Amino acid sequence: GVAAGWLYLRHQKERQRRERRLHHLRSLSLGQGNFQLQDTSGAARSKADFRGRWVLLYFGFTHCPDVCPEELEKLSRAVRLLEADPALPPVQPLFITVDPERDDAAALARYLRDFHPRLVGLTGSAQQVREAAAQFRVYVSAGPRDDDGDYVVDHSVLTFLLDPDGIFRDCYSRSRTAEEVARSVRGHMDSYEPLAP
Repeated sequence: GVAAGWLYLRHQKERQRRERRLHHLRSLSLGQGNFQLQDTSGAARSKADFRGRWVLLYFGFTHCPDVCPEELEKLSRAVRLLEADPALPPVQPLFITVDPERDDAAALARYLRDFHPRLVGLTGSAQQVREAAAQFRVYVSAGPRDDDGDYVVDHSVLTFLLDPDGIFRDCYSRSRTAEEVARSVRGHMDSYEPLAP
């Protein structure tokens, strides 16, 4: 009886901790709005299109020399690790460009084929991309152009986790490994309770 009571209290304490964290995440208002962008086939896509699925979302650009490819490879590996367990729901990998001037649909399609086969790339007008980045408080600043007109875009390096309700659940910095990301996503899946209608 004592052990059962202890387990019950432990479970209740963990549930309350998760509820406090989710309340805190919602209060940040990250990713609460919608976005209107286009995928690599030119089809209009919004955040609502990904409801019902877990999403790992990264903001970057195709001309990024090293950080973005590394982060997309890590994101792809985390998704593959999660896919290895057929009991888990699928995770949708998603990439939104922060450089719509150079990253049109064709450029995104060429770039993203080197990563996870289900990775969806989104672009749009400069305004649409700014609005999408702002919803996640992603810092974006294009640097000066060189003699060839080339430039680098400085941006926040974070991968965001959205649950099937479209709610921001967590974010992962460069220091997190694919294994750590996958483990965290699995933990969120295990504790997930859908929002009441």
